[in-house]
Amino acid sequence: MKPRNNDNWTAYQKEIADDHYYFARSCIRQNFFPAAENLYINILRDLLGKDVFDDAKQTSCTGIAYHSGLIPMETIMTVIARQFSLMNEAGYENFVVSCVTSFGIYVEMLETWKHFPETEKNTRNALKRATGKTFEIPKNIVHASDVIYKFRKEIAAKAKYKLVNANTGEPLKVVDHIGCHYAKIFPSHGIGGAEYPYVLAGLIDEWGGQQVDYPERRHCCGFGFRQYLLKSNRGYSVTNSKKKFDSMQPYKPDLIIANCPGCTFFLDRWQYVIAEQEGKTYGENGYGIPVLTYEELAGLLLGYDPWDIGLQTHQVQSEVLMEKLGISFNKADKYKGPGGIDLGVPENPVTLRC
Repeated sequence: MKPRNNDNWTAYQKEIADDHYYFARSCIRQNFFPAAENLYINILRDLLGKDVFDDAKQTSCTGIAYHSGLIPMETIMTVIARQFSLMNEAGYENFVVSCVTSFGIYVEMLETWKHFPETEKNTRNALKRATGKTFEIPKNIVHASDVIYKFRKEIAAKAKYKLVNANTGEPLKVVDHIGCHYAKIFPSHGIGGAEYPYVLAGLIDEWGGQQVDYPERRHCCGFGFRQYLLKSNRGYSVTNSKKKFDSMQPYKPDLIIANCPGCTFFLDRWQYVIAEQEGKTYGENGYGIPVLTYEELAGLLLGYDPWDIGLQTHQVQSEVLMEKLGISFNKADKYKGPGGIDLGVPENPVTLRC
């Protein structure tokens, strides 16, 4: 699935600022994959020389509570307005969102204010009463994966490895999974829209891999907030992911890349759960299919130490993938923290090989 040079494809593009980003972190991302966001900032700052402001004053967007029906729309509008005011105070106008759910929230609030101006007026009044602050809407608002997509060629030029099997010379087969809140709620705000999202596929193409086009390619991972937050509903969540795994398995993918922290977590975790429940695995020789975020994959190809970027926190481990890529790594450092502190070795699963 590659873009065509025509007017239709041009309509699917979006403006992505070149520099000077206010970075809005993700609450669940910091818990699921705690090294990923620092890696993202390091790639932009250290390798690409970009200005990224990481603001300690920001808070969660409260998107999970909003989508779970715990807080009203008026409340989340005020929270989003405060985030914009912090961006203004820091002197930035390009807003980069780490979380796909947050990205959907920010876009939803902006679209609501656009079509219902009275809601923006009410939000401004609420923010002023609560904090004394005012805000200006960002000049440019994008998801963090959009920025990696924008600089995919520059990253490829600096990379030490490509998405190529070092032993066979064949491109690795890569599944891209796009978060629903990136492409499906407001398709015009995602690269390629809902039908032809290219934000991750473009990385695969540029970095030497082969896209895996399988029947359930655009099927939801199943996170769904209420499907997971309520224990009694978790069967719905795992069933969604299983449907995707069963569909992609005949194509023998080498890895999955995702741009949503929830999708990354559940496509990773549910492979472990399915292996424990059914004794079934989806990768080669009893291993699972590694699931990486876009910046984790970029970090691997750029030569970052896999343990420094947190790959050991995944439930499907990546050693087999790294061996295919020709990446050398020190097994003894896998479970060591800063200063070489021994963090302890986790218990191995019964079925899924590590």
